[in-house]
Amino acid sequence: MLIHWKRPTRHKHSSFSQEDWEGLPETFQLRQIKVTVDQPGFRVSSFYIVTTLLDAEKYPASDIAELYYKRWDVELNFADIKTTLGMDILRCKTPEMVRKEILMHFIVYNCIRNLMVDAVIGKETKPSRISFKGCVQAVRQWEPSLNQARLGKSEIIRLISLLYESIIGYIVPERPGRKEPRVVKRRPKPYQSLTKPRHEMKEIKHRGKKYGKKA
Repeated sequence: MLIHWKRPTRHKHSSFSQEDWEGLPETFQLRQIKVTVDQPGFRVSSFYIVTTLLDAEKYPASDIAELYYKRWDVELNFADIKTTLGMDILRCKTPEMVRKEILMHFIVYNCIRNLMVDAVIGKETKPSRISFKGCVQAVRQWEPSLNQARLGKSEIIRLISLLYESIIGYIVPERPGRKEPRVVKRRPKPYQSLTKPRHEMKEIKHRGKKYGKKA
């Protein structure tokens, strides 16, 4: 179903400039798709997707709904970069070095994903079913053997083949509709937050909620 949305009202907190706002049309023609959920475990029985892909024949509603279902995989990929590869805390001090640090994490992530794709060539396993963390652990385990200086070509091929077998051994079961709440697994320790340089911080002896707010 085609619908029309009015141009949003601009205010001082808008993320777009006055020039960009004036360049927008008065109304937007969009396509609204209703998706019925027949999978147990979902919180809703139906929902709507609004898209700029207006051609229903070129972009069927079922294909768009399938892409929407896969959006959670994107969140899991971000979690692999931040948590498994340790990019949740950046350790560089300057903007230039922070950009390089992020770039290196992306390069390593893409290399590991490429290794997972190579490992399933000729197999019935999909790359998406392989555990990213398991692949990282396999690479760390096999790296000392592959990094030896005196290795023949046949030996390298044999070791890489064994590495592939180890990688495809970490299979994550397909669990559609699984609920993944955003929660903290471990309780934080009752220490005050470091909001100033260490030489300026004063430790509060009482760490309860009543006195902790004074930190």
